[in-house]
Amino acid sequence: MDASSSSPEPLSDARLIAGSLVEAELFSTVFDRHFAAIHRYLARRVGAERSDDLASQTFVVAFERRARFDIDVDSARPWLFGIATNLMRSEARSERRLLAAVARLDVASAGDLQEEVERTLARVDASRQVDRLAGVLADLDSDQRDVLLLHAWGDLSYEEIARALSIPVGTVRSRLSRARAKFSGSLSNPITEEGR
Repeated sequence: MDASSSSPEPLSDARLIAGSLVEAELFSTVFDRHFAAIHRYLARRVGAERSDDLASQTFVVAFERRARFDIDVDSARPWLFGIATNLMRSEARSERRLLAAVARLDVASAGDLQEEVERTLARVDASRQVDRLAGVLADLDSDQRDVLLLHAWGDLSYEEIARALSIPVGTVRSRLSRARAKFSGSLSNPITEEGR
């Protein structure tokens, strides 16, 4: 069999993104390669209801910023996880501001918004209220939680996490180490339930 009849190797994400600056449709291959992993990660972080929108927003932002992608890095995966994490953080800040504004309303006005506030609270706390592990996750510093979940649910290496969050690999290692220590300490304590 000669070399001309063998199938060509697939293009790296970097080459596809660079090419998409001229032929935008090339970016669809990057989307096809990574959407499922980004969506799965976001669904675990914010629940199924919000993950569709955030995963889509991740790729819209990535497409808009594709000219800034570091073409020396073959895989767009860490970059995409970084965008997803930043969008999730931004949304959480917006929801906290909304809740703070609602809390400042008088009781009559707040009564009209009760159902919306309950839905918002349920969405923000859904992944943290499910079981004991979610409670431990909620107690982690947000930087430690992001590193831990990018590693565990995003299946990113230390180097990929460092790229995704724009931090040194040593910082990834220390945050992950502290998160693991908190988990082992919290999970070794017996569960106490009040009111049962």
